[in-house]
Amino acid sequence: MNTNTGASPEDLRNCLVDAILKQDPSGLRDTRVETAMRTVPRHAFLPNAPLQEAYANKSVTIKENPDEDALPLSCASQPDVVHFMLVQLAVREGDDVFEIGAGTGYNAALLKHLTGPSGHVTTCDIDPDVTAYARRMLDANGYGDVRVVTRDGAFGAEEFGPYDRMIAAVGMWDLPGAWWDQLAVGGRLVVPLRWRGLSRSVAFCREQGRMRSDSVKMCGFLPVIGQDGERDGYIDDDRLVRLYWDEDQPIAPELLRDALTRPKSVVWTDATVGPVESFDGVWLRLSATERATCRITAKPVAMEAGLHRPASPALSPALVEGDSIAYLTLERTIEAPDAEPRFRLGAVGYGPAGADLAERICAQICVWSPARTVEPEVTAYPADAPDNDLAEGTVIDRPSVRLVITY
Repeated sequence: MNTNTGASPEDLRNCLVDAILKQDPSGLRDTRVETAMRTVPRHAFLPNAPLQEAYANKSVTIKENPDEDALPLSCASQPDVVHFMLVQLAVREGDDVFEIGAGTGYNAALLKHLTGPSGHVTTCDIDPDVTAYARRMLDANGYGDVRVVTRDGAFGAEEFGPYDRMIAAVGMWDLPGAWWDQLAVGGRLVVPLRWRGLSRSVAFCREQGRMRSDSVKMCGFLPVIGQDGERDGYIDDDRLVRLYWDEDQPIAPELLRDALTRPKSVVWTDATVGPVESFDGVWLRLSATERATCRITAKPVAMEAGLHRPASPALSPALVEGDSIAYLTLERTIEAPDAEPRFRLGAVGYGPAGADLAERICAQICVWSPARTVEPEVTAYPADAPDNDLAEGTVIDRPSVRLVITY
């Protein structure tokens, strides 16, 4: 039940796209994607949302989780993320496209707009309620030729392949073997890939025997159902400080129970950032150099109780080894009253090896600082690829894929 806001849907849609192009930090541009987002009516795929909400730059939940403490089961993705992922995908007229995560059907409609009449779009979801919703919305808005299938996206849809383009609208911890078989050599895969507690939209080019990235951008997506290689646990008795890591990492939260009660070691660098300047690259650097990299979150109460503030309390990189931990931190520098605030970056460590771990984080801050926009190359190989076939870099093994992170 969209309500009248005084502005037409077309005006609101154009204002949203204008804002995305002005503020999008990814720097990615494609006039065809811009035209698609100015044309396809997002509000028509969110009939229960007010117009202003449909054209706000935020995600919209379409299916809540019955567990009130859990993440929603399905969302309409944030529009600026939709934009840069479609630019990463580089869909051409006539392409065959497979989408994992049907959502509202809006993204599939954008994909169909980009493929044109000669292309084909297949979207899938494991949840029949989600696919039923997407089917209704696509039919109601003139996209009846988009295929909607209900299945685990890890299996793909072989009967409609091979595909020139594949895109996942859910966070993936592994790259299923079926995708390798169904994506044509020379094709592209865009996927929100999760490793070492972080999530990045990686655009892969499919080559013979491997996939190699040409774009790695910050993003956040609901994790796919069925991939359970991520772990999490609290490291304090009050359940205020939590870690997130991968199953191949020897992290045991119970060993850290006393760490935060011990004296801390704080190490600072000369690197500074402004109030809206990203320091995301530090985490990526750590993931490419330190097997101990994971994610830490801390509730405000933890900091009120004396925990040294993580750089971003909701998600910051950390290093954990045995009974010791260190994580990224920041503090405001002293500047002139009329100057823009600046924050210097450092690390704080707890436990016997805390100081060493903090120094190792600071070493990567110093490497990152003079080359802040440099992205890693992520190369994916089938799980049975031998070591001597891999590119140089840090190897992260998953059940279906071997990832190599290289700077």
